[in-house]
Amino acid sequence: MNSKRENHQRTVSKFLSLILRHQPGSIGLTLDAQGWADVPQLIKCAARHGVQLSMPLLREVVANNDKQRFTLDEENQRIRANQGHSVKVDLGFTPKTPPEFLYHGTASHTVESIRRHGLSPQSRLHVHLSATRDTARTVGARHGKPVVLTIKAGELAQSGHLFYLSENGVWLTENVPASAIYFPDPST
Repeated sequence: MNSKRENHQRTVSKFLSLILRHQPGSIGLTLDAQGWADVPQLIKCAARHGVQLSMPLLREVVANNDKQRFTLDEENQRIRANQGHSVKVDLGFTPKTPPEFLYHGTASHTVESIRRHGLSPQSRLHVHLSATRDTARTVGARHGKPVVLTIKAGELAQSGHLFYLSENGVWLTENVPASAIYFPDPST
């Protein structure tokens, strides 16, 4: 795929992330209780705000997004973000048993605050966790010098914390207390 096409898909992906996760009302779009948007309505609302979308373009963005952020329903009539919402939606997740350890990537400048307060979803509905250190490191690098925290997910689940696995492999939970986090040695 040429870089111009990739750049356009990246721009559309960022637009969809904003609209489907955080600000649907900013273009006059309404999400249903499960976070789904009607595709024809999305295309019309986006066009009124200067963003040209089409069904083929939406299919491309959904298929080619490296983080698999979006899902189209089987009829290609509805689209939603897989996780990361700040608007209240019920994505229909059922609790899953996590592996013994999960990972959270963050920037080095946030570690002391996390050490004091644990992980909270901030403006989102859930804390996002990764199944691998490499994925967590990539996430952390988006925010500065990356630090990977190891989460005692199995222990938390045994104590009653609920975990969910999104369609794109991101683990979600409501919060992680500092006592359930292994922090790396700052001298390494």
